[in-house]
Amino acid sequence: MTSARSTRTRRTASVGAVVALGLTLTACASDEPQSAGGADSAGGDETEISIGIPSGWDEGIAVSHLWKNVLEDQGYTVETETADVGIVYTGLAGGDFDVTFDVWLPYTHASYEEEYGAEVTDLGTWYDDAKLTIAVNEDSPAQTIEDLAAMADEYGNKLVGIEAGAGLTQITQDEVIPTYGLDDMEFAVSSTPAMLAELKGATDAGENIAVTLWRPHWAYDEFPIRDLEDPQGALGDAEEIHMWGTSDFEERYPELSGWLADFTLTDEQLFSLENMMFNDEEYADDPDAAVDAWLEQNPDFLEGLGI
Repeated sequence: MTSARSTRTRRTASVGAVVALGLTLTACASDEPQSAGGADSAGGDETEISIGIPSGWDEGIAVSHLWKNVLEDQGYTVETETADVGIVYTGLAGGDFDVTFDVWLPYTHASYEEEYGAEVTDLGTWYDDAKLTIAVNEDSPAQTIEDLAAMADEYGNKLVGIEAGAGLTQITQDEVIPTYGLDDMEFAVSSTPAMLAELKGATDAGENIAVTLWRPHWAYDEFPIRDLEDPQGALGDAEEIHMWGTSDFEERYPELSGWLADFTLTDEQLFSLENMMFNDEEYADDPDAAVDAWLEQNPDFLEGLGI
């Protein structure tokens, strides 16, 4: 099973600030033993931490900035760096990063788990319904993908797709269309932005539309849509999104490990966070401001972590 993603840009925390704080900590060092990562916090954690963010994975970008905000408010110095997913996992295993929040298991990132699983710490699952989908406007007639074959006219005889090279496109062509007899529908392979533009146009106009999509995605917060049931399982099973830390993460960050063990997001929480970060013009190019606004709207989040 594979996944499709759109690319997003993000800001990188100032390396200079990390270096400057490191010099200050060195100058003010006491006789008490300290770890190589910086002075310990009151909870015994190292106070400096680096987050590796896989580029193009919107949920990972959103959650990484959420935790950057939380940790900075708790007195940590946080450095973030975005890179290709393989580079992030390699860096994590080699100690270049301390933690990453976007590992899809058991399918999408299985090869990385096989290669690096013994060199990292699985810190738990924060989302358990990551999957490929066929979505429609919520007031349209079809309830299952199978219904589309009989109701194709209701959807303009068209299924709107994304990029030709995406895993979602491939599985739709190879599995979904033949399994459910959708061969007579046009499968419009385009791009993620083009698909989203058509989705917006149709829902704004009150028209029926069927698109290839995936969870988690901010579109579920932005548009009145729902997933079609997949009784034959042609799109594959749902996955979990895990957090990985370095092999010694729990020893270096015992208090944070406890917070992460309690960390989960509901669909509503995650989709609203992504939507605010990526689509609200007020927070354009400022994910940290988006997190601030989201936390104001979700005051119970920190209480759930025991912070």
